[in-house]
Amino acid sequence: MYAILDIETTGGKYDEEGITEIAIYRHDGEQVTDHFSSLVNPQIEIQPFVQKLTGISSKMLQNAPKFYEVAKRIIEITEDCIVVAHNSSFDYRILQTEFRRLGYAYERKSLCTVALSKILLPDQPAYNLGKLVRNLGIPFSDQHRAQGDAKVTVKLFELLLEKDLQKKILKTQISAEHPNKVSPKFLDVIDKLPSETGVYYILNQSDEIIYIGKSNNIKKRVLNHLTSKSKKAVLIQKEMQTVTYALTGGELISLLKEQNEIKTNAPKLNKALRYRRYPIGIRLDSSADYPTLVVEQAKKEVDYLSVYKNLKSAKASILNWTESHGICLQKTSLSSASGPCFQHGLKRCDGACIGAESSVSYSEKVAALAASLRYPYPDFLLVSKGRKTGESSFVYVKNGTFCGYGYFELNHQIKNGKQIDSRLIAMENNPDVEKLIRSFLSRKKYSKLIPLNTDQAPTSTLK
Repeated sequence: MYAILDIETTGGKYDEEGITEIAIYRHDGEQVTDHFSSLVNPQIEIQPFVQKLTGISSKMLQNAPKFYEVAKRIIEITEDCIVVAHNSSFDYRILQTEFRRLGYAYERKSLCTVALSKILLPDQPAYNLGKLVRNLGIPFSDQHRAQGDAKVTVKLFELLLEKDLQKKILKTQISAEHPNKVSPKFLDVIDKLPSETGVYYILNQSDEIIYIGKSNNIKKRVLNHLTSKSKKAVLIQKEMQTVTYALTGGELISLLKEQNEIKTNAPKLNKALRYRRYPIGIRLDSSADYPTLVVEQAKKEVDYLSVYKNLKSAKASILNWTESHGICLQKTSLSSASGPCFQHGLKRCDGACIGAESSVSYSEKVAALAASLRYPYPDFLLVSKGRKTGESSFVYVKNGTFCGYGYFELNHQIKNGKQIDSRLIAMENNPDVEKLIRSFLSRKKYSKLIPLNTDQAPTSTLK
């Protein structure tokens, strides 16, 4: 990540200057991801020649925030970033000076677009920002104002990234973020990866997929694989030849796609997820008068109320249900005791354990619990953001079964099952999928939940 910035100052003696304006663009190597700009009240006079150059006067700054009021935002937007500026030694020094006055040691790696331009654009007649960008055909307005200067520095930096065939900039980024460094043979692979959400596929020399992963920043995650010293990372570094990817737009589709494709392709370095993400299940046994909740290793072709990563999580859920739904512990596989259960003594159990509560009443409680763990509608679309501007994604559930996912343009409509099916990327339903979708439903991590009627027509139109 890069923080491309420009600073205007009051001028004056070395290390006595104050900031009058700052603009910062956070950039992931492909596009701007965040932006901050503000006038700043330096609480000292502006030198006359600076005022004439920038057009910023002391009167303009009377109501502007003081540096300490914007310092937190500056720290946040430049976190984990390399500071990039035209003549970065000046801008970075000024930032450090201001933070030092607050008693804070501000430390970042830095890159100078003047130095980079001299290396990557060696035939330019001049390297001051104004002449350089105009010679390169980059439009430039608001010169000597932080916003204008920072904006053209972004454009210049993007051009330098394209010109950087030897990956000098990328190497600087990697050395800053990953002291262990990446083998030079992987630089081209990394450079072509996006800093976006999706699923990635690591292939060996035989074009076999050896690892599938998902991330909200594919480039950063692959970089981690190539700099980590973990056992899996070392194996990836040893065998990796190429990396391909599929953008998804959001976390849920990434998770669904990842688990489906790991099960389908069985990459040798994904052993943990080849079979089940959630290997422990809780099922309902209704063979006796009082239904029993059974915790077990999840099996195929068995319907589970819910599945879990481990036995501890499953037990915790049952204990929660004793309070929320009046479940009796002795009517679960967690207890083999007789007589009144512990919860009955606390008056949280109505006595199913000793026959004081009728089997009909207790069965109704269990049925209510099961209903609370089902999807809110048998047929629905879960809509979230898409892979690009103007696009949305959807996850489709029909008759309580996950069918797959798809994308649609915002200026189109999905009116019926046929239109949904035409955009659908079909996937297999399984307990892992149900767990993932219910998790996103419970946390409301979606844009829209669209219930569908029996004809599969949305009750509200998707646009």
